[in-house]
Amino acid sequence: MTEWVIRIADPEDASVLADLEASAFGPASWGRQAVAEGITAPHVTTLLAAASEGEPAEGFVLWRQLADEAELLTIGVLPGRRRQGMARSLLRKVIADARLVSIRRLFLEVDAGNAPALELYEDEGFEPAGRRPRYYQNGADAVVLCKAL
Repeated sequence: MTEWVIRIADPEDASVLADLEASAFGPASWGRQAVAEGITAPHVTTLLAAASEGEPAEGFVLWRQLADEAELLTIGVLPGRRRQGMARSLLRKVIADARLVSIRRLFLEVDAGNAPALELYEDEGFEPAGRRPRYYQNGADAVVLCKAL
């Protein structure tokens, strides 16, 4: 499937978002409170994706605008929906929305061992910008990636 219904989350979606994030990341989850607070955090946009109108959300992304730069904070898809294009659609929506508000560069961090995510970001034009040793709770390094917009 290549078409997904993507919408901006509102505060009433906090519980849905927290459930999605916990299902997508398991033990690496940010935790319910941190995820729920993301919906109302300053300069943060939260998007939810579903297979069709009226269906429950199965993917999400949070991104933050900082002057003329932006940071993708987290992106996730339920395990049963992975490798179907939902994360790519969410990422492309962030890129398009960032361009609309004159963002020049989009940054993100990704687990150095997450080959599918690294492949997605490379396919979408992100380039290495650095590395954060032992960045994640499990001790994994983060690769910092950047895309010029």
